[in-house]
Amino acid sequence: MTSRLDFRVEATAEGSRARAATFRTLHNVVQTPIFMPVGTQATVKAQLTQSLEDAGSQILLANTYHLLLRPGPEVFEKLGGIHRFMSWPRGVLTDSGGFQIFSLPHARSMSEEGAVFQSYLDGRTILLSPEVSVATQRSIGSDIMMVLDQCIPSTADLATARAAMGITHRWAARSLAARGESRQSIFGIVQGALFPELRRESAAALGEMAFDGYAIGGLAVGEDKAAREDTCEFTAALLPEHLPRYLMGVGTPLDILEAVHRGVDMFDCIIPTQVAQRGGAFTSRGFLQLRRGVYKTSDEALDPECGCPTCARYNRAYLHHLTKSKETLGWQLLGQHNIYFYHRLMREIRQSIFDGRFLELYHAKRLLLQEDDLDNPVNLPKVKRKKTPSIKLGNYEVHIAMEGFASIRHISSGEIMHSRNEPMDEARGLYTEQAQLSQRVLAEAGCESERALVIWDVGLGAAANAMAAITCYETVAAGAPVRPLRLLSFENDLDSLELAFRHSDKFAYLRHSGPAWLLRQGHWQSREHAGLSWEVIKGDFLDTLDGAPAPPELIFYDMFSSKTCGAHWSLETFARLFAACQRHPAALFTYSCSTAARVAMLAAGFWVARGRASGEKQETTVALTPEAAAAGWGASYEFLGAEWLAKWERSSARFPADLPREAHADFTQMLSGHAQFTGHQRGVAV
Repeated sequence: MTSRLDFRVEATAEGSRARAATFRTLHNVVQTPIFMPVGTQATVKAQLTQSLEDAGSQILLANTYHLLLRPGPEVFEKLGGIHRFMSWPRGVLTDSGGFQIFSLPHARSMSEEGAVFQSYLDGRTILLSPEVSVATQRSIGSDIMMVLDQCIPSTADLATARAAMGITHRWAARSLAARGESRQSIFGIVQGALFPELRRESAAALGEMAFDGYAIGGLAVGEDKAAREDTCEFTAALLPEHLPRYLMGVGTPLDILEAVHRGVDMFDCIIPTQVAQRGGAFTSRGFLQLRRGVYKTSDEALDPECGCPTCARYNRAYLHHLTKSKETLGWQLLGQHNIYFYHRLMREIRQSIFDGRFLELYHAKRLLLQEDDLDNPVNLPKVKRKKTPSIKLGNYEVHIAMEGFASIRHISSGEIMHSRNEPMDEARGLYTEQAQLSQRVLAEAGCESERALVIWDVGLGAAANAMAAITCYETVAAGAPVRPLRLLSFENDLDSLELAFRHSDKFAYLRHSGPAWLLRQGHWQSREHAGLSWEVIKGDFLDTLDGAPAPPELIFYDMFSSKTCGAHWSLETFARLFAACQRHPAALFTYSCSTAARVAMLAAGFWVARGRASGEKQETTVALTPEAAAAGWGASYEFLGAEWLAKWERSSARFPADLPREAHADFTQMLSGHAQFTGHQRGVAV
């Protein structure tokens, strides 16, 4: 495959995937690794193009979404393109606008055709399709164009990630066709969230298309540092050796160093100018925050090892003054220095690869780039948390976690709903994502009427799990045909929801019509989606379980712990739940991973698997009916096996609390012969 960029790898690092290369744009020869300052609206914030040239910028990044709205393609066409427009003689890369569309979840709708959104300038409705995106980029005249892709959170579930990846591939083919005979280069974007199998599939599919380079998309949108680095390394290794690799939107100097080590060539991020606006500077003495009072009278240069105009002329005291005074000049000077710092780092990395000492530099820089100010170390004082007046209703109060998010505490037991993670993050992670809800609600092609998907939300609490299900459904329904969804929430005390609803400033997910109607009427019917309904079944779950109006397909089991609600975690309860599924495929999800709960589920007839980690819990629990296991639902989960069974035999919690002692021997025999451990149930292998 030939590339318009004439990309050539000139050196590789021993013991690393780092590499140094050159390629040629329509305006200049580029040396990699390269950092590209972000000039979203044809300007890098508070920087002159001459300053960027002097700093060594080789390519600037601009954004199609914003430039489509203002000044518009016709301006670029009339003036001869973005280079003349902004007086920039070197390369320009234009992002497609996909990430900006992703950032407007409540102001756009997605379809196979593209993204429809309202202009934030004049309110007009605009369709950004692959063809429109590429046509706009052709008018802009960038050296490198990006395909339009569907960006989703990196932590999305498998079904959502697969659907978005499919759209990205189809849009990539359309974008490539729209490029036509233009001399501009175009990059494909590999997606797939954090799933290696999807990343592999995406790289293979895009590798069949004649792109001039490949970007690693869908990172720095929700995942932690370790997951980002692992996914970057895995994906980069899948991309062609003879074409450039671009990690989009990442990151700090340390992030870039790590990614170069993993084989990436190109980077962009707003961080250099963004942190400058807040008084931050990257230096050879660590990261400095110029707002600190220690710099008020400091006559030192910002960075004694830097030769940029800021460091050559201005002392820390003046930069501190500008920052505290919120003068734009402070933002400009610190931004100028940070961009110099980034470019100098890239040159040092490149030279170290040629000199055969990249790993030496990598280990040295890796330590330095994590440091704060080495001259004036930051010693954070121990601050006593102010005791805020409690906000209570009945037996519940609002609890503010150390991390700053709010949840609900049950006063008499002391148990906190979603104590370690933000309520909606945990609700999505443990319930809607693990349940693959975004995939399950999709209607089958050609099916005019489908059975409603019924969710039993056991333990409504402050409605995080219910709202996660509702928002998931609404998101999917905006772009695809869906099944009806009937959500049944079981709760004996609505005070927890009422309390959270009264303080929706702390529980933003409740700013929705559903909770208000549920509290007022006991049920809610969506006006936008005729098949979406939500009702509460009031009373103790054990009293209402048998009379519930519909068998569940999914069960979100989020009761208080066995210490507070022991009867709800008993063998009898899980047996009744199993019976309520009426021999249909069904799955239960819960935060608990206790041996007692798991053996109760197994004894009740469920197949039990390990669920994903949450907070301090290394794993949670997923339980399937045999019908669900036979239907292949278990392919996404790791069933408990012989190792767990051996561990159970040594456990002090071997038997459900409500199992009579005389039944223990029979129970042991039953459990060891459970079809899950023998693998004989309906041909399902474990």
